[in-house]
Amino acid sequence: MNTVQLNPEITKIIENLQKIHVFDGKDILDMSRKGYETMALQLGGKKEAVKVIEEFKIYQNNNEIPIRIYRPNGLESEKSSAIIYLHGGWFISGSFETHDAIVRQLANATGSAIVFVDYRLAPEYPFPAGFDDAQFATEWIINNTEKLNLDKNKIGIIGDSAGGALATSVSTQLGGQLKFQVLIYPATDNKLDTPSWSVYENGPIINKEEGVRAWKWYLNNPSDQQNPLAIPSLIKDFKNTPPTFVLLAEHDPLRDEGQQLAENMKASGIEVETVVYKEMVHGFMHMGAVLKETKEAVQQIATFTKEKLK
Repeated sequence: MNTVQLNPEITKIIENLQKIHVFDGKDILDMSRKGYETMALQLGGKKEAVKVIEEFKIYQNNNEIPIRIYRPNGLESEKSSAIIYLHGGWFISGSFETHDAIVRQLANATGSAIVFVDYRLAPEYPFPAGFDDAQFATEWIINNTEKLNLDKNKIGIIGDSAGGALATSVSTQLGGQLKFQVLIYPATDNKLDTPSWSVYENGPIINKEEGVRAWKWYLNNPSDQQNPLAIPSLIKDFKNTPPTFVLLAEHDPLRDEGQQLAENMKASGIEVETVVYKEMVHGFMHMGAVLKETKEAVQQIATFTKEKLK
């Protein structure tokens, strides 16, 4: 870390995050979850107004999956395009609240309804629970577009960090029904042994100790260590994967594994566009209160999604 030069805005953000004190943290898991929520609330910026937000639950056997739909401003009554959103948080944290600001921005910028899936988290619910929720919810949304006033032929998926891993796996199963995929600094490999992990093993924002612990909680069954649906770097067949936009950050330990995933997709003949945001860190999409790059990335995602929904 001593050799990494960070710009003044990022330096101030990191100094601020180091001062965050999590009150009533019961254990390291609870502190991680509360710390993530605090970061998102402090740095996310003013929340944009959207036309309407709807909340409901869908059910798979005895499991309930909370869903929130953000309808964008300017949306008329006709069926709209939709983007399914799978959130990050190392498979162990993340919620409606951690992503509320960025999802509002994406709804208005893309002109699509954003369907946020609040999937189950590890370690209480290790793999495949979160993946099962993500896939079931995606299928359910596609099959219930009439009821949801959505256009079945104009649906895409976005995932950030751990949600990027889930989106990648879901798209290999259901991608033929999706118009596009956006992966924002995706977590794709549990080995954490790339050059970028070597450079940034102590941060900023996320570190190797956290990553090792999170993957261990997520994959508590040894057999899952070789499951491509759990670890996207192991995927060999991307046949159903739709056109994909991969957005990465320069000073992010996940950068190299995200780039490798994009290369693996290209080698399979998938249409892939990749951009690396210079000087940015993991989680910069949550930092719109400080960083202009957050809004720039939202607009770039919107440009990509609108093009694929034509």
